[in-house]
Amino acid sequence: MNAKTVIKGKIHYVGVNDRNKHLFEAMWPLPYGVSYNSYLIDDGVVALVDTVDVAFFETYLRKIREIIGDRPIQYLIINHMEPDHSGSISLIRKYYPDIVLVGNRQTFGMVEGFYGVAGERYEVKDGDFLDLGHHRLRFYLTPMVHWPETMMTYDETEHVLFSGDAFGCFGTVDGSCMDTRINLDKYWDEMVRYYANIVGKYGSPVQKALAKLSGLKIDTICSTHGPVWTENIGKVAGIYDRLSRYDAEEGVVIAYGSMYGNTEQMAEAIAAELAELGIRNIVMHNVSKSHASYILGDIFKYRGLIIGSPTYCNQIYPEVESLLSKLAVREVGNRYFAYFGSYCWAGAAVKRMADFVEKSKFELVADPVEMKQSMTDITRMQCEALARAMAGRLKKDRQG
Repeated sequence: MNAKTVIKGKIHYVGVNDRNKHLFEAMWPLPYGVSYNSYLIDDGVVALVDTVDVAFFETYLRKIREIIGDRPIQYLIINHMEPDHSGSISLIRKYYPDIVLVGNRQTFGMVEGFYGVAGERYEVKDGDFLDLGHHRLRFYLTPMVHWPETMMTYDETEHVLFSGDAFGCFGTVDGSCMDTRINLDKYWDEMVRYYANIVGKYGSPVQKALAKLSGLKIDTICSTHGPVWTENIGKVAGIYDRLSRYDAEEGVVIAYGSMYGNTEQMAEAIAAELAELGIRNIVMHNVSKSHASYILGDIFKYRGLIIGSPTYCNQIYPEVESLLSKLAVREVGNRYFAYFGSYCWAGAAVKRMADFVEKSKFELVADPVEMKQSMTDITRMQCEALARAMAGRLKKDRQG
């Protein structure tokens, strides 16, 4: 037995790190890489919890065999079918042909669809259990966190929650998977960015899952991405609770497009007035430079949002329009909103952003500002008035 892999009792970490992938889901940057976490329970009956991306199968199999040698694995518990966690199912079946797949009805439809894998199955419903000998596992269905088949597995013996993608984050686990053995600084912002981009749309299902788990004694959380959480469970659960309620800190994100710097001058004027009024958390993103994943992470973090766009081909600036589309998909609510724009000969961006506001769940706090060609004293005053309205709305919450 390799003591370095032990998480608790007979539970071992057999996950892998991916330091090569540039974009998660071919969309989201991975400056710190990502881990694919899998867990082996070396009990009287051996169980594997989730697998890893198929590209890492050789390393994965070696890690498993370092713990159990040539002994068979009786059960493969499938908490989540996304291919970065289920990709090795077919190969695991080849090396362990008698393995029993454990999942719910939705799981097995996806197993067939993705991999065409047949064989013995144990279909579970909410609250069902599996006895491994020392470890007794109970299953909790958590649909749409963030796929319809997702579930979590709770070890009643060791009070360990195998949570699937919930409570996960971007970033490899360097040297150890345990939160007590590594520097956690990089993970907190990456957790917010991971939630905003991957889970963000599904706040209500996350809240239902948290309520379902609230009565459990949880000493360890084993997610499918990022560290294993022990000493930081309260902080991690708090982050997921806050984000899934669309709660946020006082602050303003100003995201804008600017081709020649004129719209950017409006953003700078708004930011300067916000600072003058005592708003300290101000984050500015030029949408042509900042990747949308970081903008979305900050939008989930702060309560105020101000969007600026020049008119481009009688439309919203394309990168701003893309950001608005991503916001709409995630159904972000509970935000204070304002917007501004510019044009050269025919204004359209501000008008089209008004259509977005009508469909959103945002509270509009100021009249929009529209600038023709370049900054004037009147436009600057309008930008400052917009900033005052946003600051006033944020400060009103301080009184509550």
